[in-house]
Amino acid sequence: MTTPTEDQLARDWRLDINMGTDLAPDYQLCPAITEFQPTWPPNFEDSTSYDSDGWEESTKTAQAWQIEATFNRKSTADSTAFSTVHEKLRLASFGWGSGSKIGVRFYDRNGLPEAYKGTVLVEWEPQGGDYKALGQVKVTLKGTGPLAPITNPVTP
Repeated sequence: MTTPTEDQLARDWRLDINMGTDLAPDYQLCPAITEFQPTWPPNFEDSTSYDSDGWEESTKTAQAWQIEATFNRKSTADSTAFSTVHEKLRLASFGWGSGSKIGVRFYDRNGLPEAYKGTVLVEWEPQGGDYKALGQVKVTLKGTGPLAPITNPVTP
């Protein structure tokens, strides 16, 4: 085994949105991401008893996950349409029931083994700004159900 020596970059993450269905997935790149932060904090509950001889004990009882991402809005050259992936996210933020859920996967774009997939609910927040600002949107993708490790789809 070799000793790791290369620094990883924040921009090494790639986010794909399932534009298909659960039975026939069609993952497509979410373009123009400028910030990306996945988290999956566990919930620990105190399970200390007299039997622990004064040492605190904890039990993991739940797990949550989410992705916060900011991206530049992109439109067609004739300004008649936005990115279809961005539009899927935007419309899901207005949805209810199954219409509010989207499949996602995110992974190291260089093929390293870290890769995950799951289903999310979407919070859509246009960022506004002054006249010099690019049109940006922050999305919070709140996991609903498990976040599953997967084989990286770009692994050679």
